[in-house]
Amino acid sequence: MKTAIVIAIIVLADSAHDVLLTKGMKQVGEVSTIKPRELFLYARKVVSNKNFLAGFFFTVLYFFSFLAVLSWADLSFVFPATSLVYVAGTFGARFVLGEKVSFQRWVGILLVCMGVAMTSLQ
Repeated sequence: MKTAIVIAIIVLADSAHDVLLTKGMKQVGEVSTIKPRELFLYARKVVSNKNFLAGFFFTVLYFFSFLAVLSWADLSFVFPATSLVYVAGTFGARFVLGEKVSFQRWVGILLVCMGVAMTSLQ
């Protein structure tokens, strides 16, 4: 049971990190220079963006949760189970970021779910 809970935390944290970092970076804007002073100013905007900071928090949560679950579960189970992040990330892209998701991508998400189910059966 604890493995399932931590895998759920991993999936949600990784998806939240992807969605929040994307949202934050779109708010900050495109990197269009390699001049050190302008990159420094850009970096200041990035680290002061609330979505970026929240995304970074979820990155840390994901990382340490992943380390914890690997200490007691097999990678051959954990890795496929955490691929549900593609499902959650797609929902986040659609409903939080407002991206259009094609029918083919939804079919792909269904296939990922089926693959996770197959690898989880023991």
